[in-house]
Amino acid sequence: MMMASWRRTTLHCLLWVVRYVMCREVMVPPGPLYRVAGFSMSIPCAVTGYEGSRTQDFEWYLYRDDSQGRQMGVISTRDSGFAYAPFQPRVRSEEVRVERDSGDSVRLVFQRLRADDQGRYECYTPSTDSKYQGNYSASVAVKVIPDTLLISYTRSLIGQLFLEGAELTLTCSAAVKSKEHTHLSITFGVRAAMTGSGSSTGTERDIIAIDKELGLRPGRGDSYQKRYDDGELTLMKKSGVGGMDVYVMRMSAVAPEDSGAYFCEASQWILDPNGTWQKIAQRSLEIGNLTVQPLADSLRVTSTPRGEVTVQLGSPLTLTCEVSGLASGGRSGLLVKWIRTRAVSSEDRVVTGEVGEEEVARYSPNGVVTWRDDSSRGGGGSMEKETEGRYTLRLFSAHPADSGVYRCAVSVFAGKRIPGPSETATVTQRSEGVTVNLKTKEVKVSALAQLPRGPLLKRGDTVTLLCNVSVVTTGPAQVEVQWLQKVFLPVQEGGTKGGLDREGVEEKGRVLASLTHEGLSRLYTNNSSEVSVDRVSPVTYRLRIFSAQSEDQGLFVCQAEVWGQDPQGVWYNTGAKAQSENVRVYLYARAADLLLIPLVVGVSSALFVGVVIIATVTCCFMKRLARQRSPK
Repeated sequence: MMMASWRRTTLHCLLWVVRYVMCREVMVPPGPLYRVAGFSMSIPCAVTGYEGSRTQDFEWYLYRDDSQGRQMGVISTRDSGFAYAPFQPRVRSEEVRVERDSGDSVRLVFQRLRADDQGRYECYTPSTDSKYQGNYSASVAVKVIPDTLLISYTRSLIGQLFLEGAELTLTCSAAVKSKEHTHLSITFGVRAAMTGSGSSTGTERDIIAIDKELGLRPGRGDSYQKRYDDGELTLMKKSGVGGMDVYVMRMSAVAPEDSGAYFCEASQWILDPNGTWQKIAQRSLEIGNLTVQPLADSLRVTSTPRGEVTVQLGSPLTLTCEVSGLASGGRSGLLVKWIRTRAVSSEDRVVTGEVGEEEVARYSPNGVVTWRDDSSRGGGGSMEKETEGRYTLRLFSAHPADSGVYRCAVSVFAGKRIPGPSETATVTQRSEGVTVNLKTKEVKVSALAQLPRGPLLKRGDTVTLLCNVSVVTTGPAQVEVQWLQKVFLPVQEGGTKGGLDREGVEEKGRVLASLTHEGLSRLYTNNSSEVSVDRVSPVTYRLRIFSAQSEDQGLFVCQAEVWGQDPQGVWYNTGAKAQSENVRVYLYARAADLLLIPLVVGVSSALFVGVVIIATVTCCFMKRLARQRSPK
């Protein structure tokens, strides 16, 4: 009996729960909702726990504050003639409409809110249930506040042309005077360039903004984010006149992709009772079109003097590099280099490994001057920045090695005064070449290499080679002598070995040793024999190879280069040089080496004969002894 009563009670409770769960419920956001006259308003409404079709109908009513509880039909999803007279024109023009989010969720939309639209809005759902139970409507209060959002700008862009790397500064003033607590957001953005009719096309991009929670936020994309992180994109707020706040956006260096129509947008936000931010007013101002010209189109690098210039030996040489077509303000870093191209023969390039083009000096963006070879200039030059965009190279005493074609190469780092070590230049451009010729004094030089008279050279002897140098010139002169060896190499069958002449000898010799014009000896040989080089008379230079071996054989030449002295006392290479004819060095075998062969042959023969004799005698003696012992 008790069990049956418990079951009835449990079933009754379950039915009550199911009935409760299935009760219709209509939901709108909590109020009051503050919205601004003249701007759009959207009120969501949803129904749950209903029976019947999944597409529910909705009817909206308005109870104005001064209507004393009388309702006005605004719009219905099932009856096109539902709206009262004040709303009928607005419904027909779709200024007031219902938009469906789903079958059981809609939103009431006012395209342009009016002051008399203030009141309590009721969302009602006609019943599709078998029983009338639950909540069939819900309402929310709407407060319409006046429009107090103001926005203006101080300077417009009217088809303005900017050079790549120039700084762009845009200002926008905005204010809102509301009795309610609202926030103001400011956004600077860009669209495609405006057309002649004043309209704009293309994708809109936000550059930087102060958002509704008053936080600073760069636009989406790596470009604006990176600029913001590097401090190249900023947005500041400062107080203005008349209660207006001034917002200043600065881009330290514009790029060609920054071309377009710029605008400033101000939005008024309010925090609704449900905790979500709602945009209740917005105004946008077109600041104007901006066109950014690439540096590659505007940059100009020129050098003076132009064409060809001839200077006397030891005279100063001045070259000037001028850079134009850059954005004003000097916000871009410049790397300025002077490049010299010298006429280098193919033969010299093979021997020395030199190339025709070399860097003389550079002026880095941070003002540091670096020379290709400080020791070679000996403080005899300078590179200076005279004015913005003007750089001067000075050689106080020109030498023959300074002749060649000079070009000024400029690398521009747009918007970066001091670029990082891994920073890539925006553009690099060279000037036309300036040909520099040096008037040098005439220098004649000749070289003659020879072996001194003496006995035949043998392996292990000291080989002595002499080089007699004759120099005809005016003024002080010194000679630098190099000794080169051309080694005998075998010629491959079917042709000659690469780098060999007809006799199977290296065409290009290797440097064994040298004696500089300063009297310093330098040894380069890789052979096992020791070598030395010295000067035995004013015109004679000597090379000695101690304990010469087979690999020291070959053809030897001496090469002489003449160094002169300029009026400042600095020694320089005149470029005059001469090379001697080949001197053949052949090493004969020593006497002890010649006696070694017969000695070895003789000893070997004697031992062979002795062994044969002993073997023969022993064999015969053993046979005879065996016959004597045999029984008769």
